[in-house]
Amino acid sequence: MSAIRVLVVEDDPVAADAHAEYVRRLDGFELAGVARSGAELAAFLNLGGGATGRSEPAVDLMLLDMNLPDAHGLDIIRRVRGLGLPLDIIAITAVRDLHVVRSAISSGIVQYLIKPFTYSAFREKLGAYEEFRRNMVGQASATTQAEVDQAFASLRPLTAPALPKGLSAETLRAVSRLLKELQAPTSAVEVSEALAMSRVTARRYLEYLADQQSALRTPRYGTRGRPEFEYSWARSSENQ
Repeated sequence: MSAIRVLVVEDDPVAADAHAEYVRRLDGFELAGVARSGAELAAFLNLGGGATGRSEPAVDLMLLDMNLPDAHGLDIIRRVRGLGLPLDIIAITAVRDLHVVRSAISSGIVQYLIKPFTYSAFREKLGAYEEFRRNMVGQASATTQAEVDQAFASLRPLTAPALPKGLSAETLRAVSRLLKELQAPTSAVEVSEALAMSRVTARRYLEYLADQQSALRTPRYGTRGRPEFEYSWARSSENQ
């Protein structure tokens, strides 16, 4: 899957620069641009071009502040949806009003991130979105209920309190993704090398997935010394 092109829509210069830098730091994402007002956003997306002669914007994902100096986020979302532009929207805002949150969700945003937040929270949200997009892009022209459920479940990643102490949802998702992509069973050593982590850490995550029945654990025969296990994704699992 090609890099996800992200447009940051934020009027505060400090926040706009920070969000743009966050995007640059994420593997699998690239910054398409920054718009600091509704007018700049309209120009970037060519919203004034009319129904004819308007090329599709080179944007996959919009990170949208709900309070711009010349437009409200809800109006922008409705306009983008009304024009049928093929992009997803994550609201990034200090707005906590429940009516706005509900309206944004009903208008079709995929995530809602409340300011202030850490880079870790930002990375978590966009990582979940990447998994969602990967699941949807990977489907054929028709899909199944299980595949749809799995795609939407990726937008609701496990949070730290649901995991044993010392395990993070982000790393768990990375290990799960690797197992899904591999066609053959793999060991903790091989996972540690692929994800640049220690063998002990890789084994903890693999054992957790096996205990949750999301991964299959089988002995690897033919190795010397201490018996080694290998792990593969349980294809029937819909938990991760």
